[in-house]
Amino acid sequence: MKALILVDIQNDFCPLGALPVEEGNQVVPIANKLMEVFDLVVATQDWHPANHGSFAANHPWRKPGQVIDLNGLQQILWPIHCVQESFGAEFVQELNIAKVSKIFPKGTDPEVDSYSGFFDNGHRKATGLGDFLKEKEVKEVFIMGLAADYCVKFTVLDAIELGFEAYLIVDGTRGVNLNAGDVEKAIAEMQEKGAHLVQSAELLQQNAKN
Repeated sequence: MKALILVDIQNDFCPLGALPVEEGNQVVPIANKLMEVFDLVVATQDWHPANHGSFAANHPWRKPGQVIDLNGLQQILWPIHCVQESFGAEFVQELNIAKVSKIFPKGTDPEVDSYSGFFDNGHRKATGLGDFLKEKEVKEVFIMGLAADYCVKFTVLDAIELGFEAYLIVDGTRGVNLNAGDVEKAIAEMQEKGAHLVQSAELLQQNAKN
């Protein structure tokens, strides 16, 4: 069985949000089209408490982009984003969320960040996504969303680590690019670890043939 994983397609990661990803909103129509051709669709949702340790504002004199030690892990500090129950944490309105079977919140522990949809950054706790997919006998996962160089990348890498055949939908993701070339490096790393690169048009075309 194949599953489509939508990573963090939320207001705060779109151009007018608190942590905007350039052209982030352009992945929404791609997600809506692809949801029609998958039997199983799941979504991850960044869902931070307001006191989250990854927010620069929670560390005196710190600014977004700086790196600190957060409970033994290197942590990039971010602007406040995707706070639980806030508008920024909601899925983009145009996203057809009715097609999503289950939503997996992440980043809920203020002591550790969670880029991956499967685990926190220290791999200390699982979100339940891996077990859910295995229960459904999913073998292949197709991953898209925001952002390519962080949450999408680590979701893809963890999927491979867990034994899934992982596909990155290249045109269905956009990146933060804190440093020039970050997205290209992230895609190269995913490929090197065993991810397959696909375009949404290929998947739609395959479905039309079937």
